[in-house]
Amino acid sequence: MNNNILILSAGRRVELVQKFKEARDELDITGEIIAADMSEQASAIYHADKYEKLVHVKNSKYIDSLIELCNKHNISAIIPTIDTELPVLANNKEKLEKTGTKVFISDQEVIDICNDKFNTYDFFLNNDIDTPKLITDIELEKENYNFPLFIKPKDGSSSENTFKVNNQKELDFFTDYVPEPIILDFIDGEEFTIDCFVDFEHNPISIVPRQRLATRGGEISKGKIVLNDDIIAESKKIIELLKPIGAITIQCIKDDNSIKFFEINPRFGGGSPISITAGANSPEYIYRLLQGESLKEERDIKDGLVALRYDQAVFLDDSEVVKL
Repeated sequence: MNNNILILSAGRRVELVQKFKEARDELDITGEIIAADMSEQASAIYHADKYEKLVHVKNSKYIDSLIELCNKHNISAIIPTIDTELPVLANNKEKLEKTGTKVFISDQEVIDICNDKFNTYDFFLNNDIDTPKLITDIELEKENYNFPLFIKPKDGSSSENTFKVNNQKELDFFTDYVPEPIILDFIDGEEFTIDCFVDFEHNPISIVPRQRLATRGGEISKGKIVLNDDIIAESKKIIELLKPIGAITIQCIKDDNSIKFFEINPRFGGGSPISITAGANSPEYIYRLLQGESLKEERDIKDGLVALRYDQAVFLDDSEVVKL
C-alpha cells in the first residue's frame, strides 16, 4: 500500500518531517514525505524526500493545485501546519478526498470554533470549561475591570500581537494596535500546551501536556512533559465535546487554584516533536490509520522529559537551491 505524505507549508518544520521519516522507517513501510511550500528558502523542504511549489492559500487555484499534487504523487495523507490553511481545507475536504487521500483535519464547525477566539471563548463558557474572563465592550466603556489584562487578535496565531496590559495607557494603545482585539483577564501561572491526537471517530489516542518553560516567536524553545492528571482529564473533556480529528493543541494556564483554558489549534503545534519523542508518536498513528488499524489510547509517555530546542542551518550553494 502507498503511504506518501504531503506536509503543507513545511517552512521550518524540519523536526516534524524527520519524525514522519523515522516513523515510516520504524514501521518498515514504503512511502515518501513530500514537503510543499511557497518558498525555496523553507528549510524543511531540504529534509523531505521530495518538494513541491505551494501557491498561496488565498490563491483561487489553491485547491486545484493541491489536487494536482495529490494525483502526481499518489498522496495518502495531507498534513496541514498553519491556521490560515484550515478553513479552506475543511471546506474542500470532500473534494480533496476524492483523489484517494485522507485530509487530517477537523470538520468545518470545529475549525470555526478554534480559529475565532470569541467562538473559542463561547465554547469554553457554554461547556463549563474554566477560562479567563472576557472583558466586554460595556465593561470597557464603564472601566469595569482590573489590571493586568491580556489582549490578543480575534483570529491570531503563534502568539503574534499578544500582550500583557498593565495600565490604562497601555490598554488605549494596544486596543488600537492589535487587529480586532479580544481582551481577557490576565492569568499568572504555568503555561501548558497539550498535544493531542484524535482518530477519525474522535477518540483521543494521546494527550500530552508540556509546560512552556521558554518561547521564541510564539513557539516553545524550552519545554517539559508534565503528565498532570487534571490537565489530561479536562483536555479529554474538551475533545469529547469538540470532536476534532487528527493533531490538535490545547493551551491552558495552571496556578495553585485552577486550570484555565484559552486556546485550541486544530493542527500540529510547533513543539509537537517534543511529545512525539516522549512516546506520543502521532506520525506513526497516521501511518497505522492509513493502513486501516484501530488505535488504543497511548499511555506509555515519558513524564518529565525536558526539551531544549535550538536552531540548525541548511547550507546550500546557488546550484543546490531548488527552483519552486
